[in-house]
Amino acid sequence: MLSQNFMLERDPLSLDRIRSILVRLEDTIIFDLIERVQFAHNPRMYTLGAFPELKDLGFDGSWLDWFLKETETFHAKARRYTSPDEYPFTSDLPAPVLKPLDFPKILYPNDINVNPTILAFYTRDIVPRITRPATLTPSASNSNGIVDDDECEDDGNYGSAATIDVEVLQAISKRVHYGISLALCSPHEKLADGHSGKFVSESKFSADPAAFIPHILKPNRQALEALITKPEVERKLLLRLRKKASTYAQEFNPDGDAIANSNMNGTAKIDVDGVVELYENYIIPLTKEVEVDYLLHRLDGMTEEEIDRLAGHCA
Repeated sequence: MLSQNFMLERDPLSLDRIRSILVRLEDTIIFDLIERVQFAHNPRMYTLGAFPELKDLGFDGSWLDWFLKETETFHAKARRYTSPDEYPFTSDLPAPVLKPLDFPKILYPNDINVNPTILAFYTRDIVPRITRPATLTPSASNSNGIVDDDECEDDGNYGSAATIDVEVLQAISKRVHYGISLALCSPHEKLADGHSGKFVSESKFSADPAAFIPHILKPNRQALEALITKPEVERKLLLRLRKKASTYAQEFNPDGDAIANSNMNGTAKIDVDGVVELYENYIIPLTKEVEVDYLLHRLDGMTEEEIDRLAGHCA
């Protein structure tokens, strides 16, 4: 999982720094999805109460819910969620074993966490689509024929599939919430990688507070979204994603050269259209929502004088 060292960064809201993080997250998400494609859909993993073994442990959620809880419990003890760019999917996590690091104050205090939405669209829409080739493979090799739909969709690799699911979910979560930093660059300044949550929001706002403050004081989601939306930037982002996914979807020979047509006719390692649509239909719209939600609360607790000073109205 990609991480940023906030203890060393002189300017964690630097556009160049944020661009670098976002581009690397693209690679992380694509490669994690390629790993998930190896396994069938395994819908049982996402069904509440489907595993009696978990009920015996007193856990009523799904297999993936349990996997997230166990994984994030360990990570919480290692103080992962004290970092300003980390957001857990589960609650009631234990306190860190180590003393918290003294991170710089980067973001305005907020409790925005859209992980439930990320979990929902990933399990309901993304997993069924990208795992279709692996889901069909067991049925094609079964000489006795298919007994029912469950047999076709389930290869039994619950541990391996859930391990990758957790990695994908954490990467998407970081990508979406990171935009709270860019909602704070100048609305006239273009970020090469579109939207990316809280860090993006803070960077945009800090660069030109006066452009945002009127639409925050008189809440106007449409106006704020217009300030942070750059259609041409989004178009270039999706084009770059398609090129990356198409490249990574190929097979390579021992010399490192791409094998011609190895990503054609259903043999690609990943559904390239699915990767692009993940960003276009889910990640980008949800990131905009996070950015706007963050901006709408950016002035909470501030006095009128502080707001005026921030807007440049006072000396």
